[in-house]
Amino acid sequence: MSTEDTWTLGPATGVGSMPGGDAREAAKTVTGTFETPEQGIPHLPELPARGPGADMIGRTAGLLVELYARVEPSGWRVGDRPGRDTRRAVSWLGEDLDALEEFTQGYEGPLKVQAVGPWTLAAALELRNGEAMVSDPGACRDLAGSLAEGLRAHLAQVRKRVPGARLVLQLDEPSLTAVLRGRIKTASEYRTHRAVDRQVVESALREVMAVHDGPVVVHSCAPDVPFALLRRAGAHGLSFDFSLLTERDDEVLGEAVEAGTKLFAGVVPGTEGPLSDPAGSVMGVRTLWRRLGLNPGSLAESVTVTPSCGLAGASPAYARAALAHCVRAARSLADNPE
Repeated sequence: MSTEDTWTLGPATGVGSMPGGDAREAAKTVTGTFETPEQGIPHLPELPARGPGADMIGRTAGLLVELYARVEPSGWRVGDRPGRDTRRAVSWLGEDLDALEEFTQGYEGPLKVQAVGPWTLAAALELRNGEAMVSDPGACRDLAGSLAEGLRAHLAQVRKRVPGARLVLQLDEPSLTAVLRGRIKTASEYRTHRAVDRQVVESALREVMAVHDGPVVVHSCAPDVPFALLRRAGAHGLSFDFSLLTERDDEVLGEAVEAGTKLFAGVVPGTEGPLSDPAGSVMGVRTLWRRLGLNPGSLAESVTVTPSCGLAGASPAYARAALAHCVRAARSLADNPE
């Protein structure tokens, strides 16, 4: 099946993280909510509440090839050999994959897996001297290569466990804008590291995206997402907090939609609170379409409804409600595009 066909089967999905520490319960919730491709794209849940190694940085650090990281008081730092923190990250990921495999027996359709992208990882991982990897161009190149190899192996393992799945790879890049603008603080926190050249950023992203022969989505719940750069690097989908869009984003998003790029619109709150009616949740998306002069009939095939960010900070009950709300909101968008 082609990338284009895959996109028609994903009206809603989650971002990645879920509350609590029970891998089976999280997998059951996600696969139960997105039971069929017509409802949405199930995803491999992340459970950061379990502690270091289950957090987004530690989880992805556990995927790296010939690069290892350990927990220091200041955060994750590169080390010489795999230690208990790496082993814990690998163990928890294995537990999550076991649970996903259990609840996807016989499943055929799109399945999303998430990992931190090379630049957010470079901003968060420390070199041995305590400075962020983003400060060292050579280290950043090595990191991108290691991540690419690790993701290739990870995707192969998921395919083996869920043979009927058509995988969607999501790269989480919440620090990307800060990297591009020179806003990542030094270890002293008195200065910031120099901005990384846009071509260097784009090249590393392209290298990592190239490991997957299916659709790649880039997610950021930060303001001012560099949508055009992400599309040039090869992103098939753009995932973002819809409330942070400004009219400055209109032109690039209009071009993206017309070129077939999928928008993963984060319109359902990721934290506890009352949920509006499904139609109200996607009202802003309809307004955007009118402002861009796009055909309302293209809404359902161009937009996937998601929470605004991960659900790790919510209660399990709210997380279930939020994902179910995404499905209903997507149905409202399809049934009443105008």
